[in-house]
Amino acid sequence: MLKRFFSSDDINRDFGLLVLRVVVALSVMAFHGWGKLSGGVESWERIGGSMGNLGITWIPVFWGFMAAFAEAICSLLVIVGVLFRPATLLLAFTMFVAVMSHLSRPPDAPGAGWSAASHALELSAVFLGLFFTGPGKYSLMPRR
Repeated sequence: MLKRFFSSDDINRDFGLLVLRVVVALSVMAFHGWGKLSGGVESWERIGGSMGNLGITWIPVFWGFMAAFAEAICSLLVIVGVLFRPATLLLAFTMFVAVMSHLSRPPDAPGAGWSAASHALELSAVFLGLFFTGPGKYSLMPRR
């Protein structure tokens, strides 16, 4: 029994991917995405202004909405395993923009520096890793 529990067979790998997908994406959706998505145009414009750190200063409302969409809707897609790779890519990019936002703030500003950026960096790595592994067997669109 213990040997099977500690083995690296497909059932453990697929169950591990399910746990990772559900817990991480549900957390992003609940604690970050929903508030941004329901925040409306003013919120989207403020959030979209972060793209200025990448030299993209036009249509900040669109970019802010896309960040909210990624964190809310793409997180839901990751949970259920539908359009999984595009969703994880959008989430990884959104987290990258968040990292750049934290790093571009003045050192004495709230949310500045690597310690503030670490959570977004970790989430970016998780979503990028999920992009490469795929959703696993326990999803609405399992791998072939």
